[in-house]
Amino acid sequence: MEAVLVSTGVVALAEIGDKTQLLAFILAARFKKPLPIIAGILCATLINHGLAGALGAWITTAISPDVMRWVLGLSFIGMASWTMIPDKIEEEETQIASHLGVFGATLVTFFLAEMGDKTQIATVALAAHYAAPIMVIAGTTLGMLLADVPAVFVGNKFAAKIPMKLVHSIAAGVFAVMGLLTLLKIDTLF
Repeated sequence: MEAVLVSTGVVALAEIGDKTQLLAFILAARFKKPLPIIAGILCATLINHGLAGALGAWITTAISPDVMRWVLGLSFIGMASWTMIPDKIEEEETQIASHLGVFGATLVTFFLAEMGDKTQIATVALAAHYAAPIMVIAGTTLGMLLADVPAVFVGNKFAAKIPMKLVHSIAAGVFAVMGLLTLLKIDTLF
């Protein structure tokens, strides 16, 4: 259960202000059809984070526990730094929409936008850390939905009221603490 809760919280915080949340704002403003957008976000996230979780599980079988501890600890610290860098969305990521319909456009653009994104990398690291990829995938998917579904319904008005720097600082702090605890071999909190 800890894997689900930590994964949900970390990804929900990291996703606020992320390019996929910005994409949710754009798609909601453009199409004004929340249900197919939410369904597309859910499916794209399950596929993307499913792949990331599988990679995280595989990494634990390919790397020794001592090397894994250092890789994970440093990865979490790297994620803390990366979280502080603001995201931007490329306009061409939303151009696909005109040919695929609302659900298809959301599915494709979210999947592509999430490739190599910090929440996907976090899913790899969390799946390796907890050795429970299904629980981590459930948590990271829930975290994505917690951040992106409100964006679909409230759009840019909601984003303007969130103190992004504070949210990013909290997410970075969580990643940094996880990294330090991993490096110090402390498993009690995460």
